[in-house]
Amino acid sequence: MAAVTECFSIGSIVACTTCFNQEIVGEVMAFDQQTKMLILKCDTTEDSKLKDVYFVNLDFCSNVHVQVEAQLPPDMPPSLNLQRLSTRVRNKVEEKKRLVSALTAGVSPEGQQLYLAITKLVDQVTWEGPNIVINQDVFITPPYTVDNVIGKPGSRERQITYIKKLVERSTRKENSASPPLTATNNVGKKSF
Repeated sequence: MAAVTECFSIGSIVACTTCFNQEIVGEVMAFDQQTKMLILKCDTTEDSKLKDVYFVNLDFCSNVHVQVEAQLPPDMPPSLNLQRLSTRVRNKVEEKKRLVSALTAGVSPEGQQLYLAITKLVDQVTWEGPNIVINQDVFITPPYTVDNVIGKPGSRERQITYIKKLVERSTRKENSASPPLTATNNVGKKSF
């Protein structure tokens, strides 16, 4: 494989052959000499507006050479919106916690799917044995249908009706054989 003795400057055009005999030619976006990792931005074959990005471990490449050396220093990278990034991280962590909670509850896949669908729209959703508990007032018992939505005495009818609509919508989507519900943000979360 290739012995890397040089640094690749950002903006240079580099060509290399992978251990799978794939020829990659692209613009250097980043290079780490310690790990011998090279990030190349290449044109796609399908759309001229899009680019493919390859992370290449040069320990597993041969015939690495610079085709065009960068003439100008690289532009400053755009600044990152740290608040937006932290929000995305927090949302993903919450989503993973919901998944773990659904998987560790030991209930049917239908119950897990319903739980995940409800947690995307309502903040306070937990498990109490095999039952889904919403805002400590509404319970959904197996087999997790609209008929199994039960409210505590004194709970608001509006809240129970809303949860019944969520269960009905989830059941309808499940029966139509569509992929499971997914969400990328918490827009539209309802709090009672």
